Amino acid sequence: MPHPYVLLSAAVSLDGYLDDTGPDRLLLSSPADFDRVDEVRAASDAILVGAGTLRADNPRLLVNSAERRAARVAAGKPEFPLKVCVSATGDLDPEARFWHTGGDKVLYTTDRGAERARRAGVRADVVALGPVLGWHAVLEHLHDVRGVRRLMVEGGGTVHTQLLQEQLADELQLVLAPLFVGTPDAPRLFGPGGYQGGRLRLTETRRVEDVVLMRYEPTAPGTGGTATPADRHWLGLACELAALCPPSESAFSVGAVVVAADGTELARGHSREGGDPVVHAEEAALAGIDPADPRLPGATVYSSLEPCARRASRPAPCARLILDAGVRRVVTAWREPDTFVAGADGSGLLASHGADVVVLPEYEERAKAPNRHLPG
Repeated sequence: MPHPYVLLSAAVSLDGYLDDTGPDRLLLSSPADFDRVDEVRAASDAILVGAGTLRADNPRLLVNSAERRAARVAAGKPEFPLKVCVSATGDLDPEARFWHTGGDKVLYTTDRGAERARRAGVRADVVALGPVLGWHAVLEHLHDVRGVRRLMVEGGGTVHTQLLQEQLADELQLVLAPLFVGTPDAPRLFGPGGYQGGRLRLTETRRVEDVVLMRYEPTAPGTGGTATPADRHWLGLACELAALCPPSESAFSVGAVVVAADGTELARGHSREGGDPVVHAEEAALAGIDPADPRLPGATVYSSLEPCARRASRPAPCARLILDAGVRRVVTAWREPDTFVAGADGSGLLASHGADVVVLPEYEERAKAPNRHLPG
């Protein structure tokens, strides 16, 4: 199911702490960085915190700039982003500032937690998600029911850890503050456990007064039929490559990327690449990889259009080339229509040979864009 774009935002000391153990909150950001965070909030549809952060910091989570609030209203948005709290127990102070400032609020909790929160008089839309609170259910409800497309997550460490470990975070914005905490029992940003493999992609570094902002994106593909934020990134790149194709009246414009399990890009390609009028995107990408590369069996092929199952221009269709390369996972945006081949079913051919095929229909329009000139 579609999820919002999930942006994790946090500031830490040089030794990785979110706070110290004193009675007052440790201010890690600079004044200029607080203003940057305000800008990120204003660009978000919702801001989320966990119950631990609500209890420890008693935050308001507002857009403080009047100009930014006015710009939201002018764009047809609420003055403040939706404020979201997640609590399995529903054991929350109904007098916390979170509930009494800003615009709409929603609390995601369990069935028992909902009973407790309602009895306490928490002023929010209380959503019970069953006996257990799961992140997929939270994100799907935010997307489908509340219309949230961009979600900013401001903590705490447990929430950030869980979203990263479940491969649900699209971006991490981390601010590094020039101080040390050094207290063993102070809260840290990330806890132990299993995280995605490979390295994150550094997309930006920026000095903000005396702190440094670093922005990262995940790179490692998902496994099986489950899509991850990294899958969406790579499929988006495949759609961008499709736009590079020389136009044709007799073939689709398609982009493809091959990515190893650790997030390393192995190759990319697009239709009619290099002046070859009949080469397909997946074919062009796979041609750039040594067939003996041991990373191929664990790799994922991202293609803006479903790999072909039949073609007249080459002996082997792209679905067969993928299987022969040893790849057993494909992520695509668009099932092949009957424009040139009736009953095309590359996904069926792949699946019949044990490959996992993931279709992300939210990218279909982007995949179709360079093919608008074709009939049908």
